[in-house]
Amino acid sequence: MRASDIPDITKLSTPEKILLVEDIWDSIVSDESVVSVPQSHMEELDRRLRRYESAPGTLLSLEELRTRIERRK
Repeated sequence: MRASDIPDITKLSTPEKILLVEDIWDSIVSDESVVSVPQSHMEELDRRLRRYESAPGTLLSLEELRTRIERRK
């Protein structure tokens, strides 16, 4: 199914579309057994957790991250 298959979707405002997508996503993730996580993603999460645990003080604060992002614009 595609969004174009549901004619009334085009009548929704952008905020309404976002809310609809959030509701759809919530209905999908409510049953974790339906959404499988690829092994490569699990391995990457494990790698990142080990990296954090080995040097937790090296992470950026949210404000530091925002500053770096703004500098790149």
